[in-house]
Amino acid sequence: MENSSWTDLTFVVDTKNAKKAEALASMCTSLGIYIEDYSDMERLLPLIGRADYIDEKLSAKDRSRAAIHIYVPENESREEVAAKMKRLLDQAEIEFSVKSKSFTEDDWANSWKKHHKLHRIGSSIVICPSWEEYSPKEGELLIRIDPGSSFGTGGDETTRVCLRLLETAVSEGDKVLDVGCGSGVLSIAALLLGATSSLGVDVDKNAVEAAAENAKQNGVGESFEGLFGNVLTSVEFEKRLGGDYDLICANIMADVHIAMKSIHFDKLKPGGTLILSGIIENRADELRKIFESSGFEYTGTAEENGWLALGFIKTELVN
Repeated sequence: MENSSWTDLTFVVDTKNAKKAEALASMCTSLGIYIEDYSDMERLLPLIGRADYIDEKLSAKDRSRAAIHIYVPENESREEVAAKMKRLLDQAEIEFSVKSKSFTEDDWANSWKKHHKLHRIGSSIVICPSWEEYSPKEGELLIRIDPGSSFGTGGDETTRVCLRLLETAVSEGDKVLDVGCGSGVLSIAALLLGATSSLGVDVDKNAVEAAAENAKQNGVGESFEGLFGNVLTSVEFEKRLGGDYDLICANIMADVHIAMKSIHFDKLKPGGTLILSGIIENRADELRKIFESSGFEYTGTAEENGWLALGFIKTELVN
């Protein structure tokens, strides 16, 4: 199969001109364009509620500038496309800078794989991308993950610290609820560690589908169920989750943890374990105090690079 080449023409403008520049870019190509605009990040993150969107690289993005990517195939003139876009921006009196980069379809298809590598977590867990060869050593619990577009491959601190607490918290026969399941890695780990069932829920439909496929690939597909929805915006969806869970793990944002504290309490058995991850260091004391006053007893912390997972046990009564 022919490996076609492309050019990525990137025009950087002030965010106040991003929408107009996007419209102009659409006049320069019949193909898709891609917009990088991080100016709405603070407003959107609480709605998304996912810790994977706030890593250090994303937090460091310039929110005053937007990048408009125009992809030009090899059978079209990148010079003509660039000249047209420059002319339109000049006519609109939009200041800009421009850069270009060439790539092939193989580059596009495989470049993301370099960011996903084998990870050893805790005393026994090994997470390995599905395309890498690895034979587990004695005592190792191997999880093969095809991340696709979903979060949770072991490369992120929030997943690793959650897994470190999960490894010692799961008991044989546990019923598990995995909130913000992403790739399904926490559910898969729990099932391989002895849990009987795990329900993974996520606000991203693609994540739920990827989690189900990953569970199947790791031999626990029959014990995993995935549901797409938002427990904070739909009472009916929240009811679908059922209850009487032995363990709940949630790798989401601190504010969403707080909003869900009563849901966690209602769905856990007395004495059940709650693991909260996706917590940045300066929010940890706040989260601990809130949950300790909401019917939970603190049991411990796992930390890495300023990200924490907090462990709790549900007590009989709410103070």
